Amino acid sequence: MKGWILYKRNKSELTQADHGVNRLLSAAESLEIDLDVHRPDEFELIISRDDKKSILLKDERVSLPHFLLPRLGAETSYFALAIIRQLEKLGVYSCNHSTAIETVRDKMFLSQLLAQSDLPSPKTMLVKFPVSISVVEREIGFPLVIKNISGARGIGIHLCETVQSFRDLMDLIASHGGNCQMVLQEFVASSYGRDLRVFVLGGKVIGCMKRFSKDSFKANYSLGGEVEPYSLTPEIEHLAIKCANLFNLEIAGIDLLFDTEGFKICEANSSPGFKGMERATNTNIALQILEYVKNKAEVSS
Repeated sequence: MKGWILYKRNKSELTQADHGVNRLLSAAESLEIDLDVHRPDEFELIISRDDKKSILLKDERVSLPHFLLPRLGAETSYFALAIIRQLEKLGVYSCNHSTAIETVRDKMFLSQLLAQSDLPSPKTMLVKFPVSISVVEREIGFPLVIKNISGARGIGIHLCETVQSFRDLMDLIASHGGNCQMVLQEFVASSYGRDLRVFVLGGKVIGCMKRFSKDSFKANYSLGGEVEPYSLTPEIEHLAIKCANLFNLEIAGIDLLFDTEGFKICEANSSPGFKGMERATNTNIALQILEYVKNKAEVSS
């Protein structure tokens, strides 16, 4: 069994900070999977009818892997997405599929689909310039959360507490051309500095943890937040699985906010990190991912 991970660094460039990829490589050895790691810029996409069993990698034609694990998440570029699509067209099983990755990297589109599905989620508004402060105040209210359309790991998220601070920030962005793609989101005060991360694999929840921070409204583990195990309830399981299924995500990190009654779905991630999850739940997430992917690749081949 041969697999590739599509990532921002190749295998020789990995450091200790690349926890998820390193854990997957370690798990691959125990499962006797030949797993390699490649950057998108190492590929060339030549579209022809001549050769459907290989692809150009580092300027050489190489045989196709049995599966692909994209690990770029919201940072998936157009070119990276094209690579995933091309490999899928050539019969390579990709986990997750390109359409699912493309969907969840756009926070506005994600929110539109959530609202259409009637799953509980914060009210969301797309920013356009000039910004109508009165509409924002009436429809979203303050405090509110500002997010980049395709941000990840808690980066590009800002809590704006007053009308004046929001006006000042929008004026600053507008003075630089107003080209930022952002959404405004209802602030769920009851979830300040804490949330849940639920890990879904193949339609099943394999991990649930609480993330919390004492110094920030963002609870991301990658930003210094702490984690602890959290008991899975029928509500949490239902929301996480239904959300993952809505976006056709086989691997998903679903973020839930603590609402006054129950939970609201904050985000869905196509390439969730699992360092905190393995620590909180004392489970081998990497091994479970590769066992699942190996089985799926064998069925699809």
